[in-house]
Amino acid sequence: MNFKTVYLLALITVFCFSCKNNTNSNNQEKESNTTTFANSQPNIVVLLCDDLGYGDLSSFGHPIIETKNLDKLAETGIKLTDFYSTAAVCSPSRAGLLTGRSPNKAGIYDFIPGLKKSPDNRHLVHLQTQEQTIPAMLKSVGYSTCLVGKWHCSSRFNSDKQPQPDDFGFDHWMATHNNAAPSHQNPKNFVRNREKVGEIEGFSSQIIVSEAINWLDNRTDNKPFFLEVAFHEPHEPVASPEDLVQKYLPKAKNKEEAEYFANVENVDLAVGRLIEYFEKNNMDNTLIVFSSDNGPETFMRYNRAKKSYGSPGELKGMKLWTNEAGFRVPGIINWIGKDIHTGTTNKVVSALDYMPTFAELSGAKLPNRALDGESFVSLLEQGEFNREKPLIWAFYDAINAHRVALRKGDWKIMGRLVADNEELPHIHNLAESNIELVKRAELTDFVLFNLKEDISESEDLALKHPEVFEDMKTLVKSEYNELLNESHVWKREEENKKS
Repeated sequence: MNFKTVYLLALITVFCFSCKNNTNSNNQEKESNTTTFANSQPNIVVLLCDDLGYGDLSSFGHPIIETKNLDKLAETGIKLTDFYSTAAVCSPSRAGLLTGRSPNKAGIYDFIPGLKKSPDNRHLVHLQTQEQTIPAMLKSVGYSTCLVGKWHCSSRFNSDKQPQPDDFGFDHWMATHNNAAPSHQNPKNFVRNREKVGEIEGFSSQIIVSEAINWLDNRTDNKPFFLEVAFHEPHEPVASPEDLVQKYLPKAKNKEEAEYFANVENVDLAVGRLIEYFEKNNMDNTLIVFSSDNGPETFMRYNRAKKSYGSPGELKGMKLWTNEAGFRVPGIINWIGKDIHTGTTNKVVSALDYMPTFAELSGAKLPNRALDGESFVSLLEQGEFNREKPLIWAFYDAINAHRVALRKGDWKIMGRLVADNEELPHIHNLAESNIELVKRAELTDFVLFNLKEDISESEDLALKHPEVFEDMKTLVKSEYNELLNESHVWKREEENKKS
């Protein structure tokens, strides 16, 4: 081999080595410029109001109520204009949030009353231990977990005959079955870790935030934490600090409305206390998500609803409706200490999405079952999230006639349920006594809306967009039948069995 050949080979080797280094360098640079939040194990805080309307925060358009702390979270984080709870009423909404699955699959169709036997086996209803939840999932990867506020996922609260919050992964809990009683002021019905607490002085929103702060203060480890703060406000029976009531009296119709306005601001002040605690204690990797379990209560729907002045904003309907105001609620995401893609978005996000999102962020494995939610980590990273699965609600006790609703993209379709040529009776629970009737019911009398152009669902577009209508009609029938087939039916044989 002559010198010229050796020289050429050396040049080729140097050139190849240089190319390889440049390629590696470019790949490393690309990797370093790619932001990913996966497996960062942030602290995770779920803030959940009770019956808060879409239009009840000043950042969502309320002209009177001041919510400066929540507004700041929205301004410095992500304001979600198209955020959905998992149901139009409390108990199923909470079950869906915790499991990432339609609450119908867990057998929770309506609010859970206290223990009272009924032909539809409603007294049996509770979240069953085979349901896998967010706190249990996060515990598997080292999280400490806490619930404060409202539970409402069992007909036998604080009883060994049904599972309680600690059976679903909560290390510490202080909660009530349903509402704070006798009102938000000086409640007497809290239970802490299966022990009755007795009367607590103060207002519920502040009481539960104090409990959360005490739990955080008394932790003896440095584990990441999952904290659910389930406010009772602004659900009836409303009670608010008198100084806040006086503040709103000049702008309110009456004292009852002023009390409602003050009730919402008191939640905001409690949130402010919690945020201040995080910041003072350098909890700079804390993801916060805020929403409501459903839309606002209708004024005087029942005799104790005399202070229910919640606002649906531009939306049609109220709580218990499958129109938008039933389950479209204010949504806010903020991440203390992380640079996320901030701003207002109309991406369609649901509380069903919490479980897969938290799994991706924490490195936890998802439950070995089909979920109805999808991870929205891409929304945090790039501001993009285009859900593949449609959102469907089947609420057999809805106030409006169209009890099944589905949203896909900008479109929403709703249908009535008719069995034996009559509208399906209002049903609280699927049981042996009614399941055959429900299975015979057919979806009919559909209406179609474009929510991007018509947030108020004011114009049925079925005739104007026949191709979209036929596609959506086929889709909702298929999705509803699949949901019904997977829905839990409560049977008497479950009476004495702790599930």
